[in-house]
Amino acid sequence: MDLSLTDDERAFQEEVRAFIDEALTPDLQAAGRLATSVFIDPECSLPWQRKLHAKGWVVPTWPVEYGGTGWGEMKRAIFAAECARAGAPSLAPQGLRMVGPCLIGYGTPEQKAFYLPRILSGEDFWCQGYSEPGAGSDLASLQMRADSDGDDYILNGSKIWTTHAQFANRMFALVRTRFEGKPQQGITFLLLEMDTPGITVKPIITLAGDHEVNQVFFDDVRVPKSGRVGEENKGWTVAKYLLEFERGGGSAPGLKVSLARVRAMAAAEGVAGERAFAGRLAAAEIAVEAIEITEHRVLAALSEGRNPGPASSMLKTQGTEAMQRIDELAIEALGRYAWVDQPLARRPGANTPHVGPAHGLVTMARYLNNRAGSIYGGSNEIQRDIMARLILGV
Repeated sequence: MDLSLTDDERAFQEEVRAFIDEALTPDLQAAGRLATSVFIDPECSLPWQRKLHAKGWVVPTWPVEYGGTGWGEMKRAIFAAECARAGAPSLAPQGLRMVGPCLIGYGTPEQKAFYLPRILSGEDFWCQGYSEPGAGSDLASLQMRADSDGDDYILNGSKIWTTHAQFANRMFALVRTRFEGKPQQGITFLLLEMDTPGITVKPIITLAGDHEVNQVFFDDVRVPKSGRVGEENKGWTVAKYLLEFERGGGSAPGLKVSLARVRAMAAAEGVAGERAFAGRLAAAEIAVEAIEITEHRVLAALSEGRNPGPASSMLKTQGTEAMQRIDELAIEALGRYAWVDQPLARRPGANTPHVGPAHGLVTMARYLNNRAGSIYGGSNEIQRDIMARLILGV
């Protein structure tokens, strides 16, 4: 695969850099630099999303007729790399990368016309209602019931690990509409409003000290059937399609930035020349290069109108494991400066404590948060099962 840039692509790279230099404010850059997760609070992610939306660059992977850019895979890769290099805050993926593509694939014309513009503008902020206390990696065992009542469903049960439910005004959820037969054949994909009576959001504070995830309770929550995506009891097909986009990559640019950060830490702390450390860092760099090549293949497929398919499982597995390997190297490089919690330092604009090197402010929190990477979106063990079946034919 030839990754060298043409003259047109170099000109595009300069255009992207000029836009970022003008649009990315110091506060937004600080939010990206100090983030401990891919999920950045909307007060920081939405201003950047609105700037990209005004430029027409917010969803490079969507079809042009729904707001996409029409870029080929190389321009998409250039754009992602420049955003990562500049420290731009990541955008909330639940709308732009998950339910949006899902609606493009399975939504009715009315659903597309209503929801897609609101996703692009950030008017709607989404959360994902998939996992339950008894249904994590075995998602098909979910039990939150949706009983039919005329033009509505009545929901009872709970969802857990619901990222940013405290901010979201909408949720896309999997609910059980049939209890007999094969579990996958009784699930329905449903869109709902978070201010509906009977919904309660309770926070879960992570080991990193972040309020990122929640448990959401449903007590006789009435949801119109017009919010159903796809047919009743056939939501499993819709859910699998969505997960291909959730797992579908885009991590290589950020991983490269993280590697550069680790190299700077190691140099500052005097461990860069240690043979064992240098060997582990080189192995991480090789892994990221391999991920980048695979992501280019996925971007090429998207440019041709094809969904990622089982390659998304490969990218999810390799990307999250590389992320965790880089986090471990950062902790090793910092040694005693990799402390657990510096909440003031993680809030843009706040007074930061002058203790230790500045690059240590969020390293441990990022390490702790990213331990979940190999579990969320379907555990990496499940992804390996998918690859064995769909790629190897096992």
